[in-house]
Amino acid sequence: MDKTGASFNYAVESIREKLKAKPLLLQLPIGEAKTFKGVVDVVSKEKLVWNSNSDDGKEFERKPVLEISDPELLKKTTEARNALIEQVKYLDDEFAHLVLGEFSENFDLLPADELQTAIHRVTLAQTAVPVLCGSALKNKGVQPLLDAVTMYLPSPEERNYEFLQWYKGDLCALAFKVLHDKQRGPLVFMRIYSGTIKPQLAIHNINGNCTERISRLLLPFADQHVEIPSLTAGNIALTVGLKHTATGDTIVSSKSSALAAARRAEREGEKKHRQNSEAERLLLAGVEIPEPVFFCTIEPPSVAKQPDLDHALKCLQREDPSLKVRLDPDSGQTVLCGMGELHIEIVHDRIKREYGLETYLGPLQVAYRETILNSIRATDTLDRTLGDKRHLVTVELEARPVETPSVMPAIEYAESLSEDLLKVFQEAIENGIHSACLQDTQQALRF
Repeated sequence: MDKTGASFNYAVESIREKLKAKPLLLQLPIGEAKTFKGVVDVVSKEKLVWNSNSDDGKEFERKPVLEISDPELLKKTTEARNALIEQVKYLDDEFAHLVLGEFSENFDLLPADELQTAIHRVTLAQTAVPVLCGSALKNKGVQPLLDAVTMYLPSPEERNYEFLQWYKGDLCALAFKVLHDKQRGPLVFMRIYSGTIKPQLAIHNINGNCTERISRLLLPFADQHVEIPSLTAGNIALTVGLKHTATGDTIVSSKSSALAAARRAEREGEKKHRQNSEAERLLLAGVEIPEPVFFCTIEPPSVAKQPDLDHALKCLQREDPSLKVRLDPDSGQTVLCGMGELHIEIVHDRIKREYGLETYLGPLQVAYRETILNSIRATDTLDRTLGDKRHLVTVELEARPVETPSVMPAIEYAESLSEDLLKVFQEAIENGIHSACLQDTQQALRF
């Protein structure tokens, strides 16, 4: 909110229009841009003003909004609170009965804890999203933001993950981040969904189909790591000793546990008439990474440094699945494949800063991709005489976009097309369409 041109109302309207979400305004800013100095808690009708001389945001003052000192601010806060109550009332039936029964005449008498509980239920139902404001530069608004996280967002016990029922309490965790420490080696951050993690525990990596052993178990507190004997579901663990686990891998207690979970999922899928692929998808909670579109060559300062560069790139790929590295078969050069120019620049800077290698980047290449936006139909007639026979063919082609991305076009045929004719010409038709389509189009074709 302290940036030049910052507008709270415009930001809220953008959430409503672009994200198609229903914002619940839990705070109002006190000032904007250079005049931003604090926020108003709409739920409790209190204002939080930060010390202008403090750069870390630790010092702030909380006091109620009073008519004597801030009549205009009190009016805005009251209107915002009444609008919030009206909005939550239409989204939560339990809260609606409470408001209409006891506080219909005066919303000011409604306790703040009742409104907070209703906002929590609405957030869990994903029918609306809480909106708060602040400044990252001066750390203004961080404390109430953290309070809102614990107050309104779901706890691990309130989340229902369907795939957990297949594990029956066994270990199921997601490796969501990998860091490389010079002394301790790879550090893997894990979100534990079920079960317990302990040091010296052998775990099975479903994605890599390998078994590893956790040598040490740490609990991260910002940049401080505390060694602990065990950690249960709902926590984030920092593990040491996993050499093959990468970002997005699913971790279970053993291979037999994964197979047993797969069998349970398959039996349940048969009961609900699901396909096996859906059951498998429930077991693997990894991240889907799109194909890279920016490419450039990278070279070490000398041939002797090539193994060091290969090691650095291997470590970075474990940390960042969106980074791809390939070897050009013609030139023998190492090619970086990333999601953008900034992405590749960050990788280049990390190689220099963390691994001490002065590498050289080649010119950047961009893989431009195109697709159609609207449906279009065309008809063409071929009338040609070959030898003594006349060939007369009329072809009608329709191209339309589809929701699911596809490198090659999905081809459908009209029901009026006879099977005998399709058997004879299907291969020629599809070869012609594939050769005519541009690379990486996302479309469906229909005859």
